[in-house]
Amino acid sequence: MKNYGKILMLASVISLFAVASSSAQVIVRARLGRPRTAVVVRPVRPTPRHVWVSEEWVPSGGTYVYRQGYWAEPPRPRAVWVAGRWRHHHHGYAWVGGYWR
Repeated sequence: MKNYGKILMLASVISLFAVASSSAQVIVRARLGRPRTAVVVRPVRPTPRHVWVSEEWVPSGGTYVYRQGYWAEPPRPRAVWVAGRWRHHHHGYAWVGGYWR
């Protein structure tokens, strides 16, 4: 019975490691720019606590789609929004999405 417990513990640690270390990244080669029809209008800030999250590209169906900026409330005190950016990757670019730091 002790061996069964050890095997079960080992299997759970391995599966946890596999899930934690698997990070998918989408690499896209495309010439993207702001859509010609996009008009960036920043509405009035809902509360003093809200932070403007600027426009960005989000993955959708094997490509990226443009998403307009919006006001968001930080998930925790003193959180700072780091805007997404395109990072050069070999012969193309990879999108690094925005995140709260």
